[in-house]
Amino acid sequence: MTTLQEALELVRAKGVTKIDLKVADLFGRWQHFTLPAHRFDADLIADGSGFDGSSLRGFQQIHESDMLLMPDLDTAAIDTVYSSPTLSLICDVADPLTRQRYSRDPRAIAKKAEEYLKTTGIADTSYFGPELEFFIFDDVRFQQGQNTAYYFVESGEAAWNTGRDETAMNGARSGNLAFKIPGKEGYAPVPPFDTLTEIRNEMMDELEAVGAPMEIHHHEVATAGQSELAMLFGTLTQQADRAQWYKYIVRNVARKHGKVATFMPKPLYGDNGTGMHVHQSLWKNGEPIFYDSNGYAGLSQIARWYIGGLLRHAHAILAFAAPTTNSYKRLVPHYEAPVNLAYSMRNRSASIRIPTYSMSAKAKRLEFRPADATANPYLAFTALLMAGLDGIQKQIDPGDPLDRNIYDLPAEEAAKIPTVPGSLEQALDALEKDHDFLLQGGVFTQDVIDTWLEWKRAEAQEVRLRPTPYEYELYFSG
Repeated sequence: MTTLQEALELVRAKGVTKIDLKVADLFGRWQHFTLPAHRFDADLIADGSGFDGSSLRGFQQIHESDMLLMPDLDTAAIDTVYSSPTLSLICDVADPLTRQRYSRDPRAIAKKAEEYLKTTGIADTSYFGPELEFFIFDDVRFQQGQNTAYYFVESGEAAWNTGRDETAMNGARSGNLAFKIPGKEGYAPVPPFDTLTEIRNEMMDELEAVGAPMEIHHHEVATAGQSELAMLFGTLTQQADRAQWYKYIVRNVARKHGKVATFMPKPLYGDNGTGMHVHQSLWKNGEPIFYDSNGYAGLSQIARWYIGGLLRHAHAILAFAAPTTNSYKRLVPHYEAPVNLAYSMRNRSASIRIPTYSMSAKAKRLEFRPADATANPYLAFTALLMAGLDGIQKQIDPGDPLDRNIYDLPAEEAAKIPTVPGSLEQALDALEKDHDFLLQGGVFTQDVIDTWLEWKRAEAQEVRLRPTPYEYELYFSG
């Protein structure tokens, strides 16, 4: 636990002049409010700072807009995005009249999930390890209007640029220097194919500096700058905080280098999309409870029931964990996309993979693969935990594992394997019908689920109403 005195000592040691208060809206977008450093005192921590809750997506109505930001001292970190020495603190949201947690605050929902876990007696700690993938582009343009709709992305690494005249771009150099990355061949090549190593190095250093310990980084499978930095595991709320820092730092470091980073799941046609594989494990009294040396892939019976819960509630989970219409352009076969609701060790075509890099009890975990980083991590991680706990409490059998290449199965056999939803609308329909597991312990409220459904259905409807450029190619002359 960080004390106010320790935080003040950090302010003095780093010459901090600004305090930045960060808060996530219901859908996970960070907002911030900046104070002079002299405002950082016991009163700010105890009383909070007021803000307009009606201006954050999914929060208050205009007639009830006054809300409070309550800084969490344990999240204090020096924010190097700013030129002014700045201390950032992640905030919870409270009602100014009751001083109670705000039910639509996603960070409060994550904290309630951790508290609920302890009341079940099953475990006392949930560890999460998300792997967020992203693209780094050199140029992105898009526009949507009544009479126009287009997007354009560019990358010096992209396979489509093998024939581009790059003389002007390279100045005194000799034009196009080749070594582009072919589609689906971008997994971990060395320079000169991988031009982004130093940028990812900087991202990794910045993340470690704000308290997000890192494990590894590398180029990912797709052409045109697909990348990944892997964080070490942490507890649910802690790791959701780190995921917020991750997206913030990746975007800002890319921008510093004249590039742009996106976590959009499927920005390119015909190549791999970007996901957020979420590793999970439960511990009790300092011991892992997902491990059994005699179990399949070293899994305990509790871990198998947890998997059963994830598989049973997968469609509803994805309303939070893959929450955009674009998410379902990634979740299609043959792009390493985990569309099949099955579990397996090592098999990346299954939606739940049991990593086998280590058979250590402490390393035993499972990986939920259909999620992506457009998710609000507080809500996505909470939905996963609640589904897993429901599986344990109801002893849901996940069935047999599937260790074959699912994409190569005979059609009749493959048809028997359930799959993820085919669209955001289908995921939202599933959430509407299947959300009792989320309400346990008051973790989610019906109001939060109803608000999410309302906003996301409206979003899907807006996408559905608009013609796309490819529809012109298909139908304009038909």
